[in-house]
Amino acid sequence: MPLTAPDRLFPPEQKQKDLARALYRSVADLPIISPHGHCDPRWFAEDRRFPNPSDLFVVPDHYVFRMLVSQGVRMADLGIPRLDEGPSETDPRKVWARFAQNYHLFRGTPSALWLDHSFEHVFGIDQVLSADTATAIYDQIEAKLADDAFRPRALFERFGIELLATTEGALDDLAWHRQIRESGWSGRVVTTYRPDAVVDPDFEGFAANVAALGALTDEDTQSWTGYLAAHRKRRAFFKSFGATASDHGHPSAHTENLSHADAAALFAKVLSGDFTTIEAEAFRGQMLLEMARMSLDDGLTMQIHAGSRRNHAAPVFAKFGRDMGFDIPGPTDYVVALKPLLDAVGMEPDLKIILFTLDETAYSRELAPLAGAYPALRLGPPWWFFDSYEGIKRFRETTTETCGFYNTAGFNDDTRAFCSIPARHDVSRRADSAYLATLVTTGRLREAEAFEIAPDLAYGLAKTAYNL
Repeated sequence: MPLTAPDRLFPPEQKQKDLARALYRSVADLPIISPHGHCDPRWFAEDRRFPNPSDLFVVPDHYVFRMLVSQGVRMADLGIPRLDEGPSETDPRKVWARFAQNYHLFRGTPSALWLDHSFEHVFGIDQVLSADTATAIYDQIEAKLADDAFRPRALFERFGIELLATTEGALDDLAWHRQIRESGWSGRVVTTYRPDAVVDPDFEGFAANVAALGALTDEDTQSWTGYLAAHRKRRAFFKSFGATASDHGHPSAHTENLSHADAAALFAKVLSGDFTTIEAEAFRGQMLLEMARMSLDDGLTMQIHAGSRRNHAAPVFAKFGRDMGFDIPGPTDYVVALKPLLDAVGMEPDLKIILFTLDETAYSRELAPLAGAYPALRLGPPWWFFDSYEGIKRFRETTTETCGFYNTAGFNDDTRAFCSIPARHDVSRRADSAYLATLVTTGRLREAEAFEIAPDLAYGLAKTAYNL
């Protein structure tokens, strides 16, 4: 018995359902472009088997473990390693048992869609995960993982991935990407330049990170001019390993356009460690403009992921570090915040800035009107908490009438959970097919146009937005 319904996410009305099904079939087997994500390049460099089902499905996926934690399961009991090297569960079968016992918590969530799709279509499982089926399903996945056909590179090819972009910090040596390149494997795995650790004064070890940036680039990063030169060199280094984009995870979309002298003075202030919250925000804002200017020179697409109140739980951050499921959305201003940047470079047709949000209220009020006017702007797909059928549907409904389809950037999955990549793209293709079918049957779109738009949403727009 299949875990996933063949007509899932299609409209219930028969005429719309038939058209949605036909649209979906026209794009279901297109290659996957995954231009932004957080998979580990080491997987593809070493091409070793995944260690066990828990390390594949539970430990790296904050969508999964945050739900379990919300119901009182301790992170250490899920095998999440601690920064202080304190006790953490090391038996993957016990981790899996806790996951299976609580699998009902995911009912109705996009995580359930992704997990069930992965279980069924990747591992051939036809039972719902539960306490009763946990051992049998674990053993079935474990047996498959021992097969060479389930190693990272083989799955990459089986999933139909044309390109996968990982995300590395500015100080990363990209050794795994170098190993991939030198291996001769034909799979295209590229990096993305993420400079948060050397542009955010609130990032732990900021001054030391900036010094390390100078050592890597042989530039004087104690000076504003040398600091900017160091970024240019690192961006060029990342481009040499295939990077087509930079990524900026800022708490807000605030930008500045300071004079050279004022920017240099602010840089000296934040580097000294004696700065205010307002000055830290101003520096991050100035760096968004500087990165946009560099993108005009080197062609990297710029991604701004704003609005996440990162590492909200102080005890979790202290014990387990960053990106452990406690980044929480918050209200985000774009119209006022982006104006300095847009006044400077917003009318540049050769610049691509993709805006992501965790504040859905901004879609129709701010983001769609901005992207529908400024040549440099594109709207990123629903991200994180809204990477779901409902999130994609709301996104299309609130943005299309103002900025159309072609001021958006297609779909990207933004995941650490490798096996969920085809599942997420499947949800996106189904959701967009359902939306297009609704437009056609309500007289707002010609059927022939829907069949032209569908492959652009599934494939073409991402290639264009990321210069692929």
